[in-house]
This record gives sequence, C-alpha cells and structure tokens, in this order.
Amino acid sequence: MYQETGQVKHVNSIIGRVRRSIFSDPIIPRDESERKRFLRRVLLLHFRPSTVPDKTLRFSLTWGLGGMAVVLVLLQISTGVLLKFVYEPTTIAAYSSIQTLIHDVPFGRLMRNLHHWCAHLLVLIIVLHMLRVFFTGAFHPPRQFNWIIGFMMFGTILAANFTGYLLPWDQLAYWAVTVSTGMLEYWPWIGYLFQGVILDGADIGPATLRFFFAVHTAIVPIILLLLMGFHFWRIRKAGGLVIPRQPEEASISHPSRIPTIPNLILREMVVATTLIAVVMVWSVLVNAPLADPANPGLSPNPTKAPWYFAGLQEMLMHFHPVFAVCIIPLMVGLVFLAIPYLKYESDTGGVWFVSRVGRKTGMMAAVIALLVTPLLILTSEKLMAPGREVSAMPSFFMSGLLPLVLLFVITGVFIWFIRKRYSVSSNESIQAVFILILTAFVVLTMTGIWFRGEGMILKVPW
Repeated sequence: MYQETGQVKHVNSIIGRVRRSIFSDPIIPRDESERKRFLRRVLLLHFRPSTVPDKTLRFSLTWGLGGMAVVLVLLQISTGVLLKFVYEPTTIAAYSSIQTLIHDVPFGRLMRNLHHWCAHLLVLIIVLHMLRVFFTGAFHPPRQFNWIIGFMMFGTILAANFTGYLLPWDQLAYWAVTVSTGMLEYWPWIGYLFQGVILDGADIGPATLRFFFAVHTAIVPIILLLLMGFHFWRIRKAGGLVIPRQPEEASISHPSRIPTIPNLILREMVVATTLIAVVMVWSVLVNAPLADPANPGLSPNPTKAPWYFAGLQEMLMHFHPVFAVCIIPLMVGLVFLAIPYLKYESDTGGVWFVSRVGRKTGMMAAVIALLVTPLLILTSEKLMAPGREVSAMPSFFMSGLLPLVLLFVITGVFIWFIRKRYSVSSNESIQAVFILILTAFVVLTMTGIWFRGEGMILKVPW
C-alpha cells in the first residue's frame, strides 16, 4: 500500500512538473492577483479587462448577441476548413463534390449543414446586434467609430454569404447570383466595371467560381478577423460596454466592478454552449438545400436573389432600377453611417429606446410603416400592371423621382407630427425615422421572400 501511494505521488509530481512547464500559474485562478495574471498571460483573454462593471452583465443589455456572432464566425471557419478537404472549385466537379460530401464522407452532411445554417444565422445575429447597439445608444462618444467598424463587419459577412452562395453550383445558387450581380448594371458608370470584376468575365462561369472561392475562403476570413480584433480593441479603449440605466437616471462615471473571471467568462461560455447545441440540433434535423445542377439555359420561375438581398429585388419591382439599387440604398447607407456623428441633444447611452417618449414614437413609426408599406406595394402593383399606361412621362421620373419625393413627404409629415404632438428631441426623432425605414425594408424583404410567386407576381403563400 505504501509502495502504491509512493508511485501515485511520483506520477502526480511528474504531471505537476509538466503542467508548470506549460502554465506557471494555476489553471483555475484562486484569488484576484491570479485572475489578473491569468488574463495577462492568456492571449485570447486580452480582449477582456480584469474587471467589468457589474451592471453590464445583465443579459437584457446585450442578449449575448456579440458573443454569439463570435461563436458563429469560429464555427464557420472551422467547418469551412473541413469542407475544403472535399470541395472542388470547378464547374465540372463542384456539384459532384457536394454530393460526395453529403453521401460518402462521414459527418460530411452535418458539416455542410452547420456551415450553411450558421452563415444565415450569422447575418441575422449581426443585424440584431447592430439594432441593440443603436437602440441602447451605444454609438455616442467614445464609441462612434466602432459603429463604422460594425458596418464594415456586416458588409464583410454579407460578402462571405454571397460568395459562398455560388459554391454548390446548383440552380438555386447560380440564378440567385445571376439576379444579384445583374443589379450592378444599374449603377451609373461603375456598375459594369464592378460586375466584370465580380464575374471575372461577361457571364457566370468557371472564372467566376474560382474568384468566389478565393474570396470566400481567403480574403473575406482575413478581413473579418482583422475587423473583429479592431472592434474588440475599440470596445476596450471605450471603457467596455455601455452601462444600462433608466431614462431618468444619470450616467454613472465610476460604476462598481467585479472580476471578469468567473463572472463574465462563465456567462459567455454558457451562451456559447447553448448556441452550439441549438445549431447542432437544427443541423441534424434540417438539411441545407441543394437543387439540381446549375443550368445556364434554364432559369427557375421565379428567380430570386438570396434572402438578404430580397428587399432590394422587391424595390426593383416598384422603383426605377437606378433608384432601387443605387440612389436609395446609397442614401440610406450614408445616413446610417452618419448616425454617430449627427447632432444630439443628449447622450442616451445605456437607455433602451432613448426615453419613454422615444418608445412611444418608435412604436408609432413601426405601426405606420407596417400599414403604409403594404399599401404602397399594392398601389404600385396595380399601377404597373401589364398593359396599363400610367403616363407618357419618362420612367425615371414616374417610377423613380416621383416615388422618392413621395417617401420624403411621408417621412417629413411624420417628423412634423411627432414633434408637434410630443415635442420630441433630436434623439427621439432620429430613432423614429430609423425605425420607419427599417420596418419598411423588413416588409419589402418579407414580401420578396414569401409573397412573390411565378413571374414574380404577388400571391398568398398558403
């Protein structure tokens, strides 16, 4: 017995020496000094301070959306690396390599499902995260530029989804990319240039697939990881997350703080584990779609863009193409980028929806957009019915400039009304306009996805 105990001690001593050669401090910190040393020594935790304000740990502040986005990006990269072992980026072999992956490679179907659904979920999570940032006022100084970085990451994630969309080389992917790249033709002067660069030729073909594969697997991941690192660093420089407060509360300059380990890290691990479990179960139960092999001579009816571009495609049904895919998106994009730099009457960081009046006017904006947007869609559909001549005036005016002016008038009347009725501040009026535009675009997107049938005719989906 004594000999066995001595052997056990000897083995434990060896294990201890090996552990100390790798980790000089205890793996699990026992006190505050060990926690700080642990954060300084572990590279991945350099994005986290040693302490955080206790109020920022409330789940209702962030809903874990930023952490979810990080987990999904890591899942995308890891599953994408595995898929590269089987996928062949040629028009001849791409589709068959996907078939091989699904039917012959162990867990190949699961890896593809995970990669597919995580990609779509990532777009949704990023949108919700940016909405959370906006509606909690987390774009005021010193966090202004982080809003811009967030938009850049959103654009990069859309690029990742779009370039990956073509890779299966099936009918769904081929024609969705055809529709999306076709929209570039309506950008004055530079549209055809961009289209030529993206397609790497006049039409979608082998060069396009190689270009999309290279961008999707090399350029986009590098850009995204660099932006993520910059984003986290800017959050640290800004003092962390905004501190939640009620509308009548003053901002807190010196909040009470608690150790990051285990308080923050444990919460992040729980959210990450739950998210991975959910997407894993979903990927087991629901397969990623795969249509027939791509056939350039046979377009499906209807031919739709990917769902995240469905709103733009729907706008093409009602506006002159130059307005639908160039002027209006450019105007809205510039306004959204300028949001942190507009003049505000107060810093509402940490307050959901600015104030109680802001919540009321925001709800009013959403309801108005939900009612008016379908009405405008139906009116446009009626006026532009085949064989109906509305006016002899140029379409650039009738379906472009005139509807745009009408939208400006509707928005202006709404702002005038809420200012007169509720004496809203600039914070509240900007938020109301943001919600008005956002809700209208969501309605357009839902219409394009679910309410367009053969020939892109409006139909009831059930």
